[in-house]
Amino acid sequence: MKVLVIGGGVIGTTTAWCLRQDGHEVTVLDRASTLAAEGSFANGGMLHASHTEPWNTPAAIRQLLRWVGRENSPLLLRLSQLPHLIGWGMGFLRYSQPHYHRRNTRINTRLARYSQQMTRLIRKQTGIRYDEAQRGIIKIFRSRRELDKAALTAALTAELGVRHKILDVPETLALEPALLGICKELVGAIYYPDDESGDACLFTRRLGELAQRQGVCFELRTQVQSMELKGGSIHHLLTSRGIRQADCYVLAAGADAPLLAEPLGIHLPIRPVKGYSASLPVSGCSGVPRVPIIDERHKVVMTQLGERLRIAGTAEFAGYDYSIRTQRVRIIIEQALSNLPQLAASVDRDSASSWACLRPLTVDGPPILGRTPVPNLLLNVGSGHLGWTFAAGCAYALADILNGRRPALDLDGLTLARYARCN
Repeated sequence: MKVLVIGGGVIGTTTAWCLRQDGHEVTVLDRASTLAAEGSFANGGMLHASHTEPWNTPAAIRQLLRWVGRENSPLLLRLSQLPHLIGWGMGFLRYSQPHYHRRNTRINTRLARYSQQMTRLIRKQTGIRYDEAQRGIIKIFRSRRELDKAALTAALTAELGVRHKILDVPETLALEPALLGICKELVGAIYYPDDESGDACLFTRRLGELAQRQGVCFELRTQVQSMELKGGSIHHLLTSRGIRQADCYVLAAGADAPLLAEPLGIHLPIRPVKGYSASLPVSGCSGVPRVPIIDERHKVVMTQLGERLRIAGTAEFAGYDYSIRTQRVRIIIEQALSNLPQLAASVDRDSASSWACLRPLTVDGPPILGRTPVPNLLLNVGSGHLGWTFAAGCAYALADILNGRRPALDLDGLTLARYARCN
């Protein structure tokens, strides 16, 4: 079967790889000049099943209005976006109710666990290297209340096989000595030994090279402008480089997916949420953390990727605004380095490279996978801040769907049909 995949990020490229393993003739279309040029370029680098809570936690919703306009807040709503978020925002609030939030956390965790297995399978099959590390992830806390609350979520995900260990301060420092300088601020941590880290951009581009050798075609600098119907199915794509046709189409276009699907009568409840990251060269620096760290108070992550420290954080409702606000980048750098005083004293902040991308956030949290009312269009969209974590699992599940196999992943709560039924 001839398949066109729209989107050359980690999700689209991994999907193309999986489809090619099944013998399909696959072409990937992307508007950028390289793979992984947008959302997959410089994310937090964590592959985790431990941190899969949808962002609309009951606590975050309570604080959202207090955070409006505050540049140092972890979840920032720009007032200019309020008119564009009214309908979607009501759903976002609805799904923040505890029973919905727990359910969607379970769905995300189930997918993340499966995806971790599939990422390891790809690594085993290909020998691909991407500055990966299997050292687990540590989440640190500055208040007993924060730790106790996170322990409840850890207990929830433990029911689905996510191992964790609650650490006191001495155990935390033994695991990650780089935190010694803030030992008096900490009350403890939670360690997730099965989580991993790695460079999503390196993974995507190297897997893309392998896929290309196996016959996958990558048409870069190709903007998909519309999907044209005939007889209820997609007849062709109109692109900046002409018409493209296939037997089947996979939409994996990140935050742009709703813009392409809406003209077909397919409403995707997805909104773009901007995230920021910074990459600091740390070769020769002291106090570099060995284990990836999540700072629960500031909502920033720190991951060593080779000779770089990747810092990522914030969620900003700013529409389709790709601009990089240097103030936001400086804030996450300082928040991250406040956990690492020894590194903060030696690292060159001026050498940091910064990045911003749009995460495709669904109204309820889990991504949207599988078939649509258009028979030859499949979806792999809406992974939000977990695109790197979910990529392999979503790709294998979508390949199962396209080939008529029963997916190894339970798709309950992951398909478009969930929005059509009562919840």
